[in-house]
Amino acid sequence: MKINHLISRLPVLLAFGALVTFTSCDDDDPIPVDNTITGKVVADPNFSTLELAVGRAGLAATLSGTGPFTVFAPDNAAFAAAGITEAALNSLTAAQVSAILLYHTIPAKILAADVPAGPNARVVTAGGDSVFATRNAAGVFVNGIQVTQANIEASNGVIHKVGRVIQPPAGNIVATATAAGLDSLVKAVLRATNAPGGDPTLAGTLSTATLTVFAPTNAAFTALLGALSLTDINQIPVATLLAVLRYHVRGGRAFSSDLANGNLAMLAGGNTTISLTSGATIKGNGNGANASNITATNIMCRNGVVHLIDRVLLP
Repeated sequence: MKINHLISRLPVLLAFGALVTFTSCDDDDPIPVDNTITGKVVADPNFSTLELAVGRAGLAATLSGTGPFTVFAPDNAAFAAAGITEAALNSLTAAQVSAILLYHTIPAKILAADVPAGPNARVVTAGGDSVFATRNAAGVFVNGIQVTQANIEASNGVIHKVGRVIQPPAGNIVATATAAGLDSLVKAVLRATNAPGGDPTLAGTLSTATLTVFAPTNAAFTALLGALSLTDINQIPVATLLAVLRYHVRGGRAFSSDLANGNLAMLAGGNTTISLTSGATIKGNGNGANASNITATNIMCRNGVVHLIDRVLLP
């Protein structure tokens, strides 16, 4: 290890108790091994971003304490895929980083075999929020994200490595769509809610009921308008718009780990068709052979989950 790298890691290593003050000059004295969760994180180079995050959040002492804890631990690749770099972490406050990490932490030791079969059993996190765990023939999942390496045992709990950062919900489904820049979807929902002949309860239902939404991107709506020879969502008849929007909603939380090949019943009636054979697609009855790609999955909301799709589903 290079000297400069050691110096840069010194505060975190001290907090984790990974440095030892020697009381003897005997070279044969054993070096104590830190088997706590924090010690395991420090020892694994694939967790170097997680180590930085733990130090930034001020959680080093907590995760080396008595516990027990279960940590769903994103590796470096997972942080990179989420755009969470060292610079990004340093731009966040300690409280913000702590909220992310506590969402990955359960205040109990849960081995893979002890994860509720679910589907989607509610588990309270160390931050007081909820995640949803499932154990099935395909493995263990939390909020639809698969555990890639289970049961890394520590003296104060257990670590399960995950391939994605588990993002806490930022708001309800409508607020999440707004924050994600799904302007066309939000515009369509507001028109279908407020226009004469619309459903005045639609936006409220999407904000409060427990739902899964397959959310078309702005480009998907642009393509739909082109196919209809229209230029604006406001030109779509309200009844048509309402029927189309309801066809994108399913009752309950359906994470990607819950999807399977075949029909998926939608909340307003009618089925869509899911295919996971080559990638992940969903197709409406009115889409002919043109299936929609599911381009992003498991966007957690306070009242459900959102999956992004690149084509509007037609009943």
